[in-house]
Amino acid sequence: QVQLVESGGGLVQAGGSLRLSCLASGRIFSLWAMGWFRQAPGKEREFVAAITGNGGSTYYADSVKGRFTISRDNAKNTVYLQMNSLKPEDTAVYYCARGRMFYPTMGVRDYDYWGQGTQVTVSS
Repeated sequence: QVQLVESGGGLVQAGGSLRLSCLASGRIFSLWAMGWFRQAPGKEREFVAAITGNGGSTYYADSVKGRFTISRDNAKNTVYLQMNSLKPEDTAVYYCARGRMFYPTMGVRDYDYWGQGTQVTVSS
């Protein structure tokens, strides 16, 4: 059984930064792509960023490109999301998820394990 635990959320002013972390249990962490998704109240869960199993390639939603950076440390079974220049529209619950394959996709259904989520609130 794989468990994912996010941390690092909080309240920040617009223009500020936060760094989210996601610690994964289980073996052979590097085999699987990892992704970050977010869900705002009344909206569907949406893709934010993803990274291949070895960290060699990254993918971003257009809305966060240039502001967010996803990375991973396979020795620590941890994936990170560095969020800079935050905007009020970034306010949401952020989830990390494990992909079903080495290469990630943007589809929610292509991820099989999910964390409990961490709240990010950006004030204007």
